[in-house]
Amino acid sequence: MQDTQAHRAIASLQRLCEAFAQRRRQLAAQANLTETQWRVLEEVAGEGFLPSMFARRRAITAAAVSRVLRQLLDRRLVHSSIGTSDGRQRLYRLTAKGGRVLQKIDDARESATRGVWKSLPKSSLDEFSRFSEELARRLEAYDEAR
Repeated sequence: MQDTQAHRAIASLQRLCEAFAQRRRQLAAQANLTETQWRVLEEVAGEGFLPSMFARRRAITAAAVSRVLRQLLDRRLVHSSIGTSDGRQRLYRLTAKGGRVLQKIDDARESATRGVWKSLPKSSLDEFSRFSEELARRLEAYDEAR
């Protein structure tokens, strides 16, 4: 019985992950971006974007990140300059156009949040948060133990 419940929960989680992935693809497409372009744009908008670190965290090649940066530069969503302390380092900054694209995505995301999540009872959201944090902690611990 316990195994059946666990497998049902896993199937539900897989369905939820697929729904989130589909939603990310839709949001990116609404802004005329790929998911990878969106992720890089978000990272560039933050502090201290380093293409090599981004590639390592996402388990993609540095060449793939360079290709995406070139696409974003060509579309004038990011700007590149030479580092002041190290001439070999390139600094990437969001342009005003890039900021507008990210704002469009944020607005669409917030609209979806209101439409889907905010109508759920607070107690359900609190329980979901507790459960998913515990599940993530257990998965991470299991991974580390191996």
